[in-house]
Amino acid sequence: MEKFKQITSTCVPLPIQNVDTDQIIPARFLKATTREGFGDNLFADWRYNKDGTPKIEFVLNDPTYSGEVLVAGKNFGSGSSREHAAWALDGYGFKVIISSFFADIFQNNALNNGILPIVVSESFLQDLFKAIDRNPATTVTVDLVNQTVVNNDSGESQSFDISPYKKKCLMEGLDDIDFLLSNKDKIEAYEQKRTYSY
Repeated sequence: MEKFKQITSTCVPLPIQNVDTDQIIPARFLKATTREGFGDNLFADWRYNKDGTPKIEFVLNDPTYSGEVLVAGKNFGSGSSREHAAWALDGYGFKVIISSFFADIFQNNALNNGILPIVVSESFLQDLFKAIDRNPATTVTVDLVNQTVVNNDSGESQSFDISPYKKKCLMEGLDDIDFLLSNKDKIEAYEQKRTYSY
């Protein structure tokens, strides 16, 4: 995974509540077992017509909006536990998702795949939606080190929570296996000292 400490980016707004993982990546795309290509099918049923042509009214097809930050309505990522939803968001290029609430399993899947889900207050979220609507060039600055997100249109800043372990993994670009391997010497030293009873 890429190391993550701070980014400043424009945002893609998705002011829809209760977006579930089947809407993020429909079930018919779950046959693949590797991450490649999932970004092309992110929000597929909202993004494409039945003949495969883009729906011009959907935000991902609107050149007005771009960036590494998805700003989503409350309760993003509900539904099934499919990790493919995080793969699709990552494959499209999103590094951060901002919402006022995430489903727990989705939140963990996002973190495990190098995406930072940030929970903000509903008022901060709505102000950010309004700022993006007024000016699509609005940016946010996400500082993982200090655990803050700033709406650069208004200057409003909000702190966010993240587990120390996941913060370390994101900052160092490690997944769970990488983290274990980085501590291989410590694990082996512990095992050498440990006494066993049979």
